[in-house]
Amino acid sequence: MMKEIYLDNNATTKVDEAVFEEMKPYFCELYGNPSSMHYFGGQVQSKTTEARKRVADLLGASPDEIIFTACGTESDNTAIRSALEVLPDRRHIITSRVEHPAVLTQCRNLTTKGYRVTEIGVDGAGRLDMEEYKKAIDDDTAIVSLMWANNETGVIFPVEEAAAIAKANGAQFHTDAVQAVGKIPINMAASKIDMLSLSGHKLHAPKGIGALYVRKGTPFRPLMVGGHQEKSRRAGTENAAAIIALGKACQLAGEFMESEKTTVKAKCERLEKELLAAIPHARINGGGADRLPNTTSIAFEFVEGEAILLLLSELGICASSGSACTSGSLEPSHVLRAMGVPFTCAHGSIRFSLSRYTTDAEIEAVIKELPPIIARLRQMSPFGREFLK
Repeated sequence: MMKEIYLDNNATTKVDEAVFEEMKPYFCELYGNPSSMHYFGGQVQSKTTEARKRVADLLGASPDEIIFTACGTESDNTAIRSALEVLPDRRHIITSRVEHPAVLTQCRNLTTKGYRVTEIGVDGAGRLDMEEYKKAIDDDTAIVSLMWANNETGVIFPVEEAAAIAKANGAQFHTDAVQAVGKIPINMAASKIDMLSLSGHKLHAPKGIGALYVRKGTPFRPLMVGGHQEKSRRAGTENAAAIIALGKACQLAGEFMESEKTTVKAKCERLEKELLAAIPHARINGGGADRLPNTTSIAFEFVEGEAILLLLSELGICASSGSACTSGSLEPSHVLRAMGVPFTCAHGSIRFSLSRYTTDAEIEAVIKELPPIIARLRQMSPFGREFLK
């Protein structure tokens, strides 16, 4: 076995070495404040300006539509709070049942402040129920917040269509695109989406940097107030090194986009195909839906996901569970529950998320090592032994 096989890239990614080299000088050499008036700070400002353009280029946006934040969660919270402030007479929020907690928790908390929240369901493949969405939106809806792609299953939502419907009803539309940016083409210039969130550590930039796209002309209120950074849209001294890193990561993501659609996708499909062929009573969560090229969530009946992960980890293989279990809890993830995944599958769901660094040898190793792990765990389970006789 290799020292480490990392297939948990939807959780976080390796910082690209070119990204690291780009940001290094801005810690100990060019450490000026980009908001300072002197030339030393000006050098840094010119690089953050370049970074803003690189982020905008990846999104098909204009640089002045990009606001740098600390993370995707801040971007999500900012977008939702802003819409509620600029449309104070509207008290309805629409989201989905499978959103990331950065959106779902925020929306549920807002019900305690008198807001009405509708969580749109999904079908068995994780696809958004568009008919339910069309019926839910009304002239009281302030904002619709729907993820572009699901972090667990990789299922892609029709956010462009959903945004057009929101705009026709006078609501703002936000998408959490944290998992989508850098993996699939995005062109905000041809979109009706008002706001979009992204996070650097999902596309080979460091943790602690994100961005919020706000379409030009969209009424906006900042979450962070204080200084005049980001044109008074997000106060706080700019995290210059991380901003510069994010810009470089976005530039590289654009260059590797074709590889995501071909090479990475082919490896992911091979992993799915061979594991399903080798392991009985397994299924793809979200199979049949349009999904990200790098993500697969595979359910193995009659075993616990945590046990699979522990045995994989002993072999140096890093993946994640489709089950959000914690100590003392056996509840499957809210995503799989919303999809109606059977109980016996939901608990044995594993997510593999690849990157451009994933090798054929790593895929082969997982294909070799995982089937005996599943067989071993099923033999240890009285229910599994009985059912699989």
